[in-house]
Amino acid sequence: MEYIVITGVSSGIGYDAVRYLIERGFHIFGSVRNQSDADRIKADFGDQFTPLIFDVTDEESIKNAASQVKAIVGNTGLKALVNNAGIAVLGPLMHLPVEEFRKQLEVNVIGVFSVTQAFLPLLGADKKTIQSPSRIINISSVSGKIAFPFLGAYAASKHALEAMSDSLRRELKLYDIDVILIEPGNIITSIHDKTRKYFNRFQKTDYESILEGAGPILEKRLHSAMSVGIVSQTIHKAITSKTPKVQYPLPNKWMSGWYLPRFLPARTVDSLMAKAFGILKK
Repeated sequence: MEYIVITGVSSGIGYDAVRYLIERGFHIFGSVRNQSDADRIKADFGDQFTPLIFDVTDEESIKNAASQVKAIVGNTGLKALVNNAGIAVLGPLMHLPVEEFRKQLEVNVIGVFSVTQAFLPLLGADKKTIQSPSRIINISSVSGKIAFPFLGAYAASKHALEAMSDSLRRELKLYDIDVILIEPGNIITSIHDKTRKYFNRFQKTDYESILEGAGPILEKRLHSAMSVGIVSQTIHKAITSKTPKVQYPLPNKWMSGWYLPRFLPARTVDSLMAKAFGILKK
C-alpha cells in the first residue's frame, strides 16, 4: 500500500484529488479542520481515506497528525505530501487590513512550511532510511508568476511559496526527495462567490466603481474556468512520473494568461491590466 497526505480536502482541488488518487489505489490521509468534514469525507471514500483534523496554522495539531500517520505507515513512509490547503485574500492593497495580509501569508506560506517540516521524516529525510524517495507537491497558482490587480496578497503568498519550493528542492537533493509545483489558473470552485463578498467591503473607496466593474470580468472567468479534475490528473502525474517536471503550469489561456504577462515589458503589462480592469486616473 502506498500512502499520500493531502492538506485541505474538504472541497475543491483537495477533495477531487482524494477521489482521483483513491481510484488509482492509494491510501489518502486528508486534512480537514473539523469533525463534521472528517465524517462526511470518510463516508464518501471509506477505508481508503483517513481523516486528519488540523489547521495548517496550528503547529501542535500538525505534529499530532504526523504522529498519527507514522503510527499507521511505519517504516513504509509516505509516497507523497500534497500541500493544497490555502486561502485567497482579495482586494486593493491600499485598503486591505494588515491582519488579513498577515493571515494570507500565515496560511499559504508558513502553513506549508510547518506541514512540510512535520512530515519530512515520513518522506525519507534521513540518510539511513530504507524507503523509496518521496515527493512533495505544492499547489501554487499562475499568481505565483503573475500578479494581477486586487490579488496582491494572494500573489505575494504564491510567489513566496514558489521561492520556498525551489530552495527546498535543492536542499532535499541530499535525500533525493523531489519538490514539484503545480500552478493552476482559474478553476471551477466556490472562490467566485467569495470574491464578490470581498469586493463589497471596499465600497466608499476610490476603487468602488472599478470593483463593481470587476463583476462581469469574474463571470467571464467563471465560464472559462477549468475542471478541478485537470489538477487532480496533474497531481497524479507529478507523483507517479519517473521524470516529473519541476513545475506544471495550468493556465486557462496559454498566450494571454501565461506567456504574454511574463515576457512582455513590465510597463506594457501594467498598461494592459490597467485598461482591462478600468484602473485609470481621471
